[in-house]
Amino acid sequence: MNYWSVTALMTVESSFIPFPSEVVIPPAAYVAENPASALAVTGNYPVDVLLIVLFGTLGAVLGAIINYALSVWLGRPLVYKFADSRMGHALLLSGEKIQKAETYFNDHGRISTFIGRLIPGIRQLISIPAGLSRMHFSQFLLYTAMGAFIWNTVLALLGYLANGQKELIETYSHELSVAIVILFASAIVVYAVFRLIKKR
Repeated sequence: MNYWSVTALMTVESSFIPFPSEVVIPPAAYVAENPASALAVTGNYPVDVLLIVLFGTLGAVLGAIINYALSVWLGRPLVYKFADSRMGHALLLSGEKIQKAETYFNDHGRISTFIGRLIPGIRQLISIPAGLSRMHFSQFLLYTAMGAFIWNTVLALLGYLANGQKELIETYSHELSVAIVILFASAIVVYAVFRLIKKR
C-alpha cells in the first residue's frame, strides 16, 4: 500500500485487463485517513488522500494510453478479432462490448472520453474507440485525466465515508457514478440552451 502500488493497480484497472478500481482507491483512502491503519499497513510513513487520488489518476491515464496505443497500432479488424478470441473472452472482452463503447463514442463525440470514465462498463473500454478514430492525443489525455480524477475523488470519498467496507463501496459507487453523469449531462444541456438563446 503505497503510491506506486496504487499507480500500478490503477494502470491495470484502466487497461483492458478486468480489475475493479473499487478495491484500490477506497481502501487506500481509508488507510490514509486513519493514522493507525496507515502505520500498520505502510510500516513507517503516512499516505495522503490527495496524493492517492493523483497517483490513481496517473495510473488510470497510463492504462488508457495502453488501450489507445494498441487500438491505433492494431486497427479495428484486429481489435474486434482479439476481443472475440479465447484470450479476449478470458479478459472479459467481446466484440459486443467493444461495439457498445464505440457506439457510445460515436454518439457523444470526443467528450465521451471524459463522461465515459464515470460510467461502469464503459470506463475501461472508452479509450479503444478513441484510438480507433485517431482522436487527437492531447485532447484524449486531457479528457481522460479529468474524468479519472473525478472518479478517483468519488472513490476516495466513498472509502472514507464507508470506513473501507467493500460492500458499501460497491453499492454506492454505481449510484454515485450515475448521479455524476446526470449532473454533467444536465450541465451540458443548460449550456447548450444558453448558447442557443444567446445566438438567437
